[in-house]
Amino acid sequence: MVTRAAYEIEVWGTVLYIEASSTTVNRAAIDSAIVDVKSFVTDVDNAFSTYKTSSFVSRLRRGEIEIGQCPRDVQEVWDACRNAKYLSEGAFDPWAVAGGFDPSGYVKGWAADRVAEILLAAGAQHVQVNAAGDVTVRGGNLLDSGEVEPWRIGVVNPDSKHEVVQVFELWDGAVATSGTYERGAHITDPFTGVIAIGAKSATVVGPDGGLADAMATALMVAGDDGAQFFGQAELAEYSAWCIDRHSGGAWGVGPRFT
Repeated sequence: MVTRAAYEIEVWGTVLYIEASSTTVNRAAIDSAIVDVKSFVTDVDNAFSTYKTSSFVSRLRRGEIEIGQCPRDVQEVWDACRNAKYLSEGAFDPWAVAGGFDPSGYVKGWAADRVAEILLAAGAQHVQVNAAGDVTVRGGNLLDSGEVEPWRIGVVNPDSKHEVVQVFELWDGAVATSGTYERGAHITDPFTGVIAIGAKSATVVGPDGGLADAMATALMVAGDDGAQFFGQAELAEYSAWCIDRHSGGAWGVGPRFT
């Protein structure tokens, strides 16, 4: 028996797409987990949104509270953002934006991982979570035949969204892509304070969705110079693929390109 389900959840100003399948639990079990997912993603919005004046991040930005007064998840994201800033040599810097700390370039990938874990815990062995360019997968893609193949995650041309220009295959992990796909040019260069012009599109593949998200954002700032980030031991399991803003050519670095 194969149980297969798909869901769309409107949250974070976008749509969260979820596929989940299992050979051990029924649809009711997965539906029940989706109730928990909806509660979690709403909590994420309430904690991290820069548009909600009552969120912990908004209160941090206004200086009303300090990070030590925030819930554990907010502190976890804060610390992870500090690590990503270090690994990217400052190209990812949530503190160098107008208004103060804005972890948007990390949170979607982090939250997609958490959503996948909620579904796995409920018995959905094969999961894909797509949070507007931040994709987390677990367990491979279960086919109707009962066979399992790697998830295939495509990256589209930022100038022609019907054209897939790169495909990544993975069983477990995350693929994060930053670019002008949904929100236009929106990433700020922390060194100059203006719109980032390092890359036209940047994709990072690795085990942790939050870090992949942050490093993809960093590559939008650093462009070709960001290839050196992936020589660090902490990023040994991560690969990056970028479309150059000026030439339109592409380059890749990391274990998927060696």
